[in-house]
Amino acid sequence: MTGVPPATLPSIVVLDEIDSTNAEARRRAEAGEAGPVWLLGLRQTSGRGRRGRAWETGEGNLAATLLLRTDKPPAEAAQVSFVAALAVADMLAHYVPASLVSLKWPNDPLLGGLKVSGILIESGASPQGGLWLAVGIGVNLARKPIDSERPATSIATYREVPPPHPTEAAEVLAGAFERWRRTWTSLGFPAIADAWTARAHGLGEPCVARLGNETVEGIAEGLDNDGALRLRLDDGRVRRITAGDVFFGVA
Repeated sequence: MTGVPPATLPSIVVLDEIDSTNAEARRRAEAGEAGPVWLLGLRQTSGRGRRGRAWETGEGNLAATLLLRTDKPPAEAAQVSFVAALAVADMLAHYVPASLVSLKWPNDPLLGGLKVSGILIESGASPQGGLWLAVGIGVNLARKPIDSERPATSIATYREVPPPHPTEAAEVLAGAFERWRRTWTSLGFPAIADAWTARAHGLGEPCVARLGNETVEGIAEGLDNDGALRLRLDDGRVRRITAGDVFFGVA
Protein backbone atom coordinates (compact mmCIF):
# COMPACT_ATOMS: atom_id res chain seq x y z
CA MET A 1 0.00 0.00 0.00
CA THR A 2 1.44 3.36 -0.99
CA GLY A 3 2.18 6.00 1.58
CA VAL A 4 0.23 9.19 2.21
CA PRO A 5 2.15 12.48 1.90
CA PRO A 6 2.59 13.93 5.40
CA ALA A 7 1.26 17.29 4.24
CA THR A 8 -2.15 15.70 3.58
CA LEU A 9 -2.47 14.13 7.04
CA PRO A 10 -4.48 15.66 9.87
CA SER A 11 -2.36 17.60 12.36
CA ILE A 12 -1.37 16.01 15.68
CA VAL A 13 -1.95 18.11 18.80
CA VAL A 14 0.29 16.93 21.65
CA LEU A 15 -1.20 17.38 25.13
CA ASP A 16 1.20 16.90 28.03
CA GLU A 17 -1.64 15.87 30.34
CA ILE A 18 -5.36 15.34 29.73
CA ASP A 19 -8.17 13.50 31.47
CA SER A 20 -9.10 11.56 28.35
CA THR A 21 -8.34 12.23 24.70
CA ASN A 22 -11.85 11.06 23.81
CA ALA A 23 -13.33 13.45 26.36
CA GLU A 24 -11.26 16.27 24.91
CA ALA A 25 -12.44 15.35 21.41
CA ARG A 26 -16.04 15.50 22.60
CA ARG A 27 -15.51 18.91 24.18
CA ARG A 28 -13.95 20.25 21.00
CA ALA A 29 -16.66 18.75 18.80
CA GLU A 30 -19.48 20.19 20.91
CA ALA A 31 -17.72 23.57 20.76
CA GLY A 32 -17.87 23.43 16.97
CA GLU A 33 -14.50 21.97 15.97
CA ALA A 34 -14.89 19.57 13.04
CA GLY A 35 -11.33 18.28 12.58
CA PRO A 36 -9.84 16.14 11.32
CA VAL A 37 -7.25 16.41 14.08
CA TRP A 38 -5.39 13.91 16.22
CA LEU A 39 -5.22 14.55 19.96
CA LEU A 40 -2.26 12.81 21.62
CA GLY A 41 -2.13 12.64 25.41
CA LEU A 42 1.32 11.99 26.86
CA ARG A 43 -0.31 11.48 30.24
CA GLN A 44 -3.95 10.47 30.50
CA THR A 45 -5.52 10.58 33.96
CA SER A 46 -8.99 9.14 33.27
CA GLY A 47 -8.71 6.92 30.21
CA ARG A 48 -11.76 4.88 29.24
CA GLY A 49 -12.32 1.70 27.27
CA ARG A 50 -15.42 0.05 25.88
CA ARG A 51 -18.45 -0.42 28.15
CA GLY A 52 -17.15 2.23 30.54
CA ARG A 53 -14.11 0.23 31.61
CA ALA A 54 -11.08 2.13 32.84
CA TRP A 55 -8.15 2.16 30.42
CA GLU A 56 -4.73 2.32 32.05
CA THR A 57 -2.49 4.25 29.68
CA GLY A 58 0.83 4.04 31.51
CA GLU A 59 3.88 6.20 30.93
CA GLY A 60 5.36 5.80 27.48
CA ASN A 61 2.22 4.27 25.96
CA LEU A 62 0.04 5.72 23.22
CA ALA A 63 -3.27 7.45 23.98
CA ALA A 64 -4.66 9.25 20.94
CA THR A 65 -8.02 10.23 19.48
CA LEU A 66 -8.87 11.30 15.96
CA LEU A 67 -11.68 13.86 15.86
CA LEU A 68 -13.46 14.10 12.52
CA ARG A 69 -16.88 14.85 11.06
CA THR A 70 -18.85 12.61 8.71
CA ASP A 71 -22.10 12.68 6.76
CA LYS A 72 -22.41 8.89 6.91
CA PRO A 73 -25.44 7.50 8.77
CA PRO A 74 -24.63 6.15 12.25
CA ALA A 75 -24.61 2.45 11.30
CA GLU A 76 -22.20 3.08 8.45
CA ALA A 77 -20.07 5.51 10.45
CA ALA A 78 -19.54 2.77 13.06
CA GLN A 79 -17.50 0.85 10.49
CA VAL A 80 -14.67 3.25 11.30
CA SER A 81 -13.77 0.89 14.17
CA PHE A 82 -12.55 -1.66 11.61
CA VAL A 83 -10.60 1.07 9.81
CA ALA A 84 -8.97 1.93 13.13
CA ALA A 85 -8.13 -1.71 13.86
CA LEU A 86 -6.39 -2.07 10.50
CA ALA A 87 -4.45 1.13 11.12
CA VAL A 88 -3.26 -0.16 14.49
CA ALA A 89 -2.28 -3.48 12.88
CA ASP A 90 -0.16 -1.61 10.33
CA MET A 91 1.41 0.52 13.04
CA LEU A 92 2.29 -2.57 15.08
CA ALA A 93 3.80 -4.25 12.02
CA HIS A 94 6.03 -1.21 11.61
CA TYR A 95 7.78 -2.13 14.86
CA VAL A 96 7.40 -5.91 15.27
CA PRO A 97 7.10 -8.86 12.84
CA ALA A 98 3.74 -8.72 11.05
CA SER A 99 3.25 -12.44 11.76
CA LEU A 100 2.70 -11.55 15.44
CA VAL A 101 -0.16 -9.15 14.69
CA SER A 102 -3.81 -10.20 14.52
CA LEU A 103 -7.26 -8.69 15.07
CA LYS A 104 -10.01 -10.05 17.32
CA TRP A 105 -13.63 -9.05 16.81
CA PRO A 106 -14.90 -6.44 17.24
CA ASN A 107 -11.79 -4.25 17.43
CA ASP A 108 -9.03 -5.72 19.58
CA PRO A 109 -5.57 -5.66 17.99
CA LEU A 110 -3.45 -8.51 19.37
CA LEU A 111 0.28 -9.06 19.56
CA GLY A 112 1.40 -12.66 19.96
CA GLY A 113 -2.24 -13.50 20.70
CA LEU A 114 -2.44 -11.05 23.62
CA LYS A 115 -4.27 -7.74 23.85
CA VAL A 116 -1.99 -4.81 23.06
CA SER A 117 -4.46 -2.12 22.09
CA GLY A 118 -7.95 -0.82 22.71
CA ILE A 119 -10.24 1.14 20.41
CA LEU A 120 -13.19 3.25 21.55
CA ILE A 121 -15.48 4.97 19.04
CA GLU A 122 -17.81 7.71 20.27
CA SER A 123 -20.05 10.04 18.29
CA GLY A 124 -22.64 12.77 18.48
CA ALA A 125 -24.51 15.34 16.43
CA SER A 126 -22.11 17.85 14.89
CA PRO A 127 -22.98 21.58 14.94
CA GLN A 128 -22.01 21.56 11.24
CA GLY A 129 -24.46 18.75 10.49
CA GLY A 130 -23.83 15.04 10.32
CA LEU A 131 -21.88 13.33 13.09
CA TRP A 132 -18.68 14.03 14.91
CA LEU A 133 -16.59 10.92 15.52
CA ALA A 134 -14.00 10.40 18.22
CA VAL A 135 -11.78 7.47 17.25
CA GLY A 136 -9.92 6.70 20.47
CA ILE A 137 -6.90 4.40 20.28
CA GLY A 138 -4.67 3.17 23.08
CA VAL A 139 -1.58 1.06 22.40
CA ASN A 140 0.80 -0.49 24.92
CA LEU A 141 4.11 0.71 23.52
CA ALA A 142 6.40 0.57 26.55
CA ARG A 143 4.53 -1.52 29.13
CA LYS A 144 1.45 -3.61 29.67
CA PRO A 145 -1.21 -2.69 32.26
CA ILE A 146 -0.52 -3.61 35.86
CA ASP A 147 -4.15 -4.58 36.49
CA SER A 148 -5.77 -6.06 33.39
CA GLU A 149 -8.86 -8.27 33.25
CA ARG A 150 -7.38 -10.13 30.28
CA PRO A 151 -3.78 -11.13 29.50
CA ALA A 152 -2.02 -8.20 27.83
CA THR A 153 1.34 -7.37 26.33
CA SER A 154 3.31 -4.46 24.87
CA ILE A 155 5.45 -3.68 21.84
CA ALA A 156 8.51 -3.47 24.10
CA THR A 157 8.15 -7.18 24.91
CA TYR A 158 8.97 -8.06 21.30
CA ARG A 159 11.83 -5.63 20.66
CA GLU A 160 15.49 -5.67 21.62
CA VAL A 161 15.64 -1.89 21.20
CA PRO A 162 13.46 0.65 23.04
CA PRO A 163 9.86 1.03 21.84
CA PRO A 164 8.88 4.12 19.86
CA HIS A 165 7.99 7.34 21.64
CA PRO A 166 4.23 8.06 21.55
CA THR A 167 4.75 11.03 19.20
CA GLU A 168 6.56 8.82 16.67
CA ALA A 169 4.00 6.02 16.96
CA ALA A 170 1.17 8.56 16.52
CA GLU A 171 2.68 9.74 13.24
CA VAL A 172 2.89 6.15 11.94
CA LEU A 173 -0.68 5.50 13.12
CA ALA A 174 -2.00 8.68 11.46
CA GLY A 175 -0.50 7.66 8.12
CA ALA A 176 -1.89 4.13 8.35
CA PHE A 177 -5.34 5.37 9.35
CA GLU A 178 -5.48 7.76 6.42
CA ARG A 179 -4.55 5.00 3.97
CA TRP A 180 -7.36 2.77 5.24
CA ARG A 181 -9.82 5.66 5.47
CA ARG A 182 -9.24 6.38 1.78
CA THR A 183 -9.74 2.69 0.97
CA TRP A 184 -13.02 2.75 2.90
CA THR A 185 -14.13 5.90 1.09
CA SER A 186 -13.21 4.72 -2.40
CA LEU A 187 -13.96 0.98 -2.26
CA GLY A 188 -16.49 0.72 0.55
CA PHE A 189 -16.67 -1.58 3.56
CA PRO A 190 -16.16 -4.87 1.63
CA ALA A 191 -12.52 -3.91 1.03
CA ILE A 192 -12.10 -3.15 4.74
CA ALA A 193 -13.82 -6.41 5.71
CA ASP A 194 -11.54 -8.41 3.42
CA ALA A 195 -8.41 -6.81 4.86
CA TRP A 196 -9.68 -7.29 8.41
CA THR A 197 -10.51 -10.95 7.75
CA ALA A 198 -7.00 -11.56 6.41
CA ARG A 199 -5.68 -10.55 9.86
CA ALA A 200 -8.48 -12.11 11.91
CA HIS A 201 -7.80 -14.07 15.07
CA GLY A 202 -9.91 -17.15 15.77
CA LEU A 203 -11.98 -17.55 12.60
CA GLY A 204 -13.11 -21.15 12.27
CA GLU A 205 -12.57 -21.74 15.99
CA PRO A 206 -15.03 -22.23 18.86
CA CYS A 207 -15.76 -19.08 20.82
CA VAL A 208 -18.02 -17.66 23.48
CA ALA A 209 -19.86 -14.39 22.89
CA ARG A 210 -20.89 -12.67 26.11
CA LEU A 211 -23.72 -10.30 25.35
CA GLY A 212 -25.63 -7.96 27.61
CA ASN A 213 -27.98 -10.60 29.04
CA GLU A 214 -26.90 -13.92 27.53
CA THR A 215 -23.92 -16.03 26.55
CA VAL A 216 -23.76 -17.65 23.11
CA GLU A 217 -21.34 -20.37 21.99
CA GLY A 218 -20.47 -21.34 18.43
CA ILE A 219 -17.88 -21.25 15.67
CA ALA A 220 -16.72 -17.82 14.46
CA GLU A 221 -17.25 -17.80 10.70
CA GLY A 222 -16.45 -14.25 9.67
CA LEU A 223 -17.90 -10.80 9.12
CA ASP A 224 -21.27 -9.89 7.65
CA ASN A 225 -21.53 -6.99 5.24
CA ASP A 226 -22.09 -4.56 8.11
CA GLY A 227 -19.28 -5.85 10.34
CA ALA A 228 -21.39 -8.15 12.51
CA LEU A 229 -19.73 -11.43 13.51
CA ARG A 230 -21.32 -14.58 12.08
CA LEU A 231 -21.47 -17.28 14.74
CA ARG A 232 -22.42 -20.84 13.69
CA LEU A 233 -24.38 -22.43 16.52
CA ASP A 234 -24.44 -26.14 17.41
CA ASP A 235 -27.85 -26.57 15.73
CA GLY A 236 -26.51 -25.16 12.45
CA ARG A 237 -28.16 -21.76 12.68
CA VAL A 238 -26.11 -18.59 12.21
CA ARG A 239 -26.33 -15.96 14.91
CA ARG A 240 -25.29 -12.40 14.08
CA ILE A 241 -23.35 -10.79 16.90
CA THR A 242 -23.47 -7.01 16.62
CA ALA A 243 -22.20 -6.07 20.08
CA GLY A 244 -20.54 -7.90 22.92
CA ASP A 245 -17.28 -9.51 24.01
CA VAL A 246 -15.92 -12.58 22.23
CA PHE A 247 -13.54 -15.04 23.85
CA PHE A 248 -11.60 -17.88 22.25
CA GLY A 249 -10.19 -20.90 24.04
CA VAL A 250 -12.80 -20.66 26.83
CA ALA A 251 -13.89 -24.00 28.21
